[in-house]
Parts: sequence; C-alpha cells; structure tokens
Amino acid sequence: MPIALLKAALFLIIGAAVLAPAPQALAQNPFAPAIKVNDEVITEFEIDQRARLLTLFRAPGDTRKLARKQLVEDRLKEGAAKAAGIVIDDATIQAAMEDFAQRAKMTAEKMIASLAKAGVEKETFRNFVRAGVTWRELIRSKFANKVSVNEDDIERAKLALSESAGIKVLLSEIVLPVRPGQEAQLRALANDLAKIDNARDFSDAARRYSAAPSASRGGRMDWIAISKLPEPLRPVVLALSPGEVSDPVTTKDAVILLQMRDIAETAVPRPSYSAIEYAIYLIDGGRSEAALKRAAAIKAQVDTCDDLYGVAKGQPPEILQRESKAPGEIPPDIAHELEKLDPGEVSTALTRNNGKTLVFLMLCGRTPEIKGEGPSAEELTNFIRNRRLESYAAGYLEELRAEARIVNLR
Repeated sequence: MPIALLKAALFLIIGAAVLAPAPQALAQNPFAPAIKVNDEVITEFEIDQRARLLTLFRAPGDTRKLARKQLVEDRLKEGAAKAAGIVIDDATIQAAMEDFAQRAKMTAEKMIASLAKAGVEKETFRNFVRAGVTWRELIRSKFANKVSVNEDDIERAKLALSESAGIKVLLSEIVLPVRPGQEAQLRALANDLAKIDNARDFSDAARRYSAAPSASRGGRMDWIAISKLPEPLRPVVLALSPGEVSDPVTTKDAVILLQMRDIAETAVPRPSYSAIEYAIYLIDGGRSEAALKRAAAIKAQVDTCDDLYGVAKGQPPEILQRESKAPGEIPPDIAHELEKLDPGEVSTALTRNNGKTLVFLMLCGRTPEIKGEGPSAEELTNFIRNRRLESYAAGYLEELRAEARIVNLR
C-alpha cells in the first residue's frame, strides 16, 4: 500500500470493532480456494481477513476487490523472493511490525489487540507486513547495483531547486478543495486519480473534479520554471517523468495532483555558487614538452579529483592540493580557468614558480547557492535512488504478473 494511505489510516485503530464490519460474509467453507497463483492457493478466509484489514486502514474503493489484488501480488512477490533464495527471519518481521505500529503511536502488541477486536487475526497483520518487507529486500538485492546516483544527478537536482535554475516544466494540475466532513471521500478520490497513467484521462478528470482555473483547459498549465513553483512541490515535480502523475500533495485548503507533460532546460542568468571544489597537481618542467606530455598522460588516466590521489601517491604532500572555496576566495587566474571547466575537466594553461612548474588544474564540482533551506545531498540521493528502485519494482511486478498462471476459482 502507498505510504501516504497508511499514514492517513493508522489513527483509526481505536474503536476498530465498531468501524470495521466484515466487508462480505464468508462463503460456507471459509477455507475454500478462491484464487490460484501458479501453485499457490488463496482462500476465501484470507480474502476476508485482508478486506477487514483494509477497511480498518480506510483504503479507498472496494476493499474486497483490493484484497484479492494485493494477495495475488503478495504470492507473486514471495514466490520470486523464494526463487532468489531470500528468507526474512522472524526478528526482522517483528521489527517491521513494531515500526508499522509506531506510526499510529502504538506497539505491535497493542495494534494486534485492537485489530483482533474487529476480527482480524494476528497472522493476517503479520503476513501483510512480511510481504512488504520481503518485496523490499528482493528489489534491493535484484536492482540496487543497477541504481546509481552520481554527482551530476545531485547537482542537477540542487540546481533545479535553486532560484537560478534553468529548468522549466509543462504540467497539468488537479486541485481538489478540502471540505469539512468529506476528508475520507477526498482522500479516496485523490488516490484513485493518482493512478491515472495517460494524459487524456488526467485531462478529463481535471475538467470534472478540479477547482483550479485550468480545469476548463483539462488542467493544462503553461511552461513554468521549477524555481517558480512553491518549495514543497519542487521535489515532487523533479521526481516525475513525462506522463507520470504525482502522489497527492496535501495543503491546508486543497489536495493537489500534478502530471508531468514535458521538461526542458532554458537559458538562465549566471548561477551563484556557495563553493567551488578543485584540485591542483604540480608538474616540474613548466610548459616543456616533457611536462605537457606528463600532463596529457595523467589526464588520460583520471576521471575525477579522487583519482589524483593515486597519481600523487608516494610524492611530497604539497604536490597535490585540493581546495573547496567560495568563489571570491579563489585566486583570480585559477578562478578564470575554472569558469571554462565542467566537473572532471582539466586545464594546463597556468604555471607557477616563474614558469618552472606546470599547474594541472581539475574542477571537482560546484555547489549551487540555494536560497532558504533545501534538502541535503544525502536526502536528494535517497530520494532519487528510491524513485528509481520504485520504477524497477513496478516493471518487475508486471513481468511476474504476465508470466504467472492466475486462475479465479470463485
């Protein structure tokens, strides 16, 4: 289940017995097979139990239909994990149950007791949590090595959040006004709209539901610079690919959904940087043929500033200098050369010691100056990595579904 849905639902556990009647009476034989997934069986009892749990969590739509869908996916996920040799121990599952319950400011024991009052078995809750933990572990083991976030990704994200960003986006919007007493219906509608996967349906939904002036245009907005968006929306928009719809974004007065239609870079004023990091490796011989040949050889074997440590190994420490300074603190001739470089690029235009020493100058990176508090590099890295893993996970689940034998028995 989406995290946003779970967070919105967990508070209602108290009084659960009153709030959660059984969605549908059990069949005469509660353990009769209802669905077969490959060689695994899902019983009527499991469906009823998951539906009860989803009702307590205020899942939108038909909870029994959703229960069937989730249980089929759980079987696919656990089957794939088993084939990959992944086994989740009891301690890990228990810790995940505690973490889940903590979101409702409860212990796992208290949550299990509250669920039991509504007829939800402990094992039902445990299986629900175990499936999620197992899937996350499988996705990490299968795709973590394929997901890399480099310095350019982070710098692009930082720059996109800065006032000098040269990125503009073409969005469509749906704005759902918050009305007292209708919060549950609004949340259900927003979650349904977030599942839209094409421009036509999003446009139709905007005309039908949106309270924004753009509703008459199917929610279509004009090109807008990322920096002109409200700060809370910037990371949400950055995470979207063309065609994708955001998770619902809740504000005081409305719930907002955004669909990315296009993204482009623009010519912008000169960006401001809080720091510029560079490395200097000194080569004897000035601009002699031997020194320039040595510089060319080093340039061919290094890609980043870190690689220069290997080049300088065993030499006096003053041979290699690495600095991170505000632009105004950098010597003018160095600053002038750095302006010409992208991270990882090299200049050999300068000398020192009256021309006797060649300066091998490499730009390590630039840190954009972001007005106000922005996300840290670690937060941006985790955000980008998780979004990419989610994309891999969604595609992999569809593969599993397409290859599976799924038979509805009743």
